[in-house]
Amino acid sequence: MRRIWVNHFNASLDNLPEFDPYQANGAYGIMKTHFMDAKWFEVYDFLEFVVQNWSGGGDDQIATGINSILENELCAFRFVGKQIVPITDELELEAIDQAASNAPDAVKRHISRAVELLSDRSSPDYRNSVKEAISAIEAVCQTVTGDKKGTLGKLLGKVDGLHPAFKTALSSMYGFTSDAEGIRHALLDEPTLTFTDAKFFLVQAAAFVNYISGKQSDKKLKTAAD
Repeated sequence: MRRIWVNHFNASLDNLPEFDPYQANGAYGIMKTHFMDAKWFEVYDFLEFVVQNWSGGGDDQIATGINSILENELCAFRFVGKQIVPITDELELEAIDQAASNAPDAVKRHISRAVELLSDRSSPDYRNSVKEAISAIEAVCQTVTGDKKGTLGKLLGKVDGLHPAFKTALSSMYGFTSDAEGIRHALLDEPTLTFTDAKFFLVQAAAFVNYISGKQSDKKLKTAAD
């Protein structure tokens, strides 16, 4: 309650009343009134704050429980990790959550940042979300090839087990984000991007990260069996 009072309500700690569920002017009553009277996006902000600041253990279970309610109520948002994102396709959600949880740390950071930029309900940054998604693909390729300085275009040629057509598709996607009208080029004017564009790149990046991670696991199992 102290964290909510100071960091979410931006109130002074010395004005925090007793947590009394039977008093309308108690901390519980104030919190409940705020929640019930909040605008729709403020409700999501509140839920996100609670999960991100929970210190009682089992925060992943809280997010899972909230997701179950959001699904039952047909809401267009779900928790991915500790971030609420506007993605309703369960397979997309699962792919992103898996990549953000199980990938190498360098890859996780890019995926998590892409999710954060995409899901900012007050000021989403689609341009940089796409950049982070592509950087996640670069990072996983750098990890599996051992080439920490290579760019995606060159790294794809070094990744074993990828079908040539798959490499071509990824190279084309990378090329789109690197050309004069693309995302990663330093332009004075921001390119016109939508949520749909940014979500596509994030989902594709997450799927690729999971695919490469799976291939690496298969390779290790085969080596162990041999």
